[in-house]
Amino acid sequence: MRYSANPQLLLDSIDRRNCLSGMEQNMSNVVTPNQLPNYIGKEVGVTDWIEIDQQRINQFAEATGDHQYIHVDPQRAAQTPFGSTIAHGFLTLSMMSILSAKNGGIKLDNAVMGINYGLDKVRFITPVKVGNRIRARFQLVSAEEKKPKHYLMKHNVTIEIDGADKPALIAEWLGMTVVK
Repeated sequence: MRYSANPQLLLDSIDRRNCLSGMEQNMSNVVTPNQLPNYIGKEVGVTDWIEIDQQRINQFAEATGDHQYIHVDPQRAAQTPFGSTIAHGFLTLSMMSILSAKNGGIKLDNAVMGINYGLDKVRFITPVKVGNRIRARFQLVSAEEKKPKHYLMKHNVTIEIDGADKPALIAEWLGMTVVK
């Protein structure tokens, strides 16, 4: 069984920054597979803010071998249009994992494991400067039982920068959840 939503909803969600009610902030995003159709096209998670500091950026540079000065040299980066170091785009993208664990995305009750299935689309829109805080908004786009007890879900993810007009990135993220 497959459920889908309009892809335009990803772009529409960008304009919903900072408009959560107390009820939305405390929403539960753990559902049963039978409840999935009720969440298609809806925002299903908004995370807390996480600061991106220079230590995290430097550790990512070490892990990936990407030591471009705009990421790791505060003095040189201060002379660029950014005015400071910026996080690697792929660092910001990789933060979706921790953000997902912190109230992002739909989770299935009785899950045995979740598997990163890939991305259909990623766009880096605004650089994340050192010291910026980011959070993510998750919207369920589709859910399909690919084989018994294996559910492929697609979320539109918008990573926002605290105080910025435009998000850091938007992505269509696929995840497979296996349930008992």
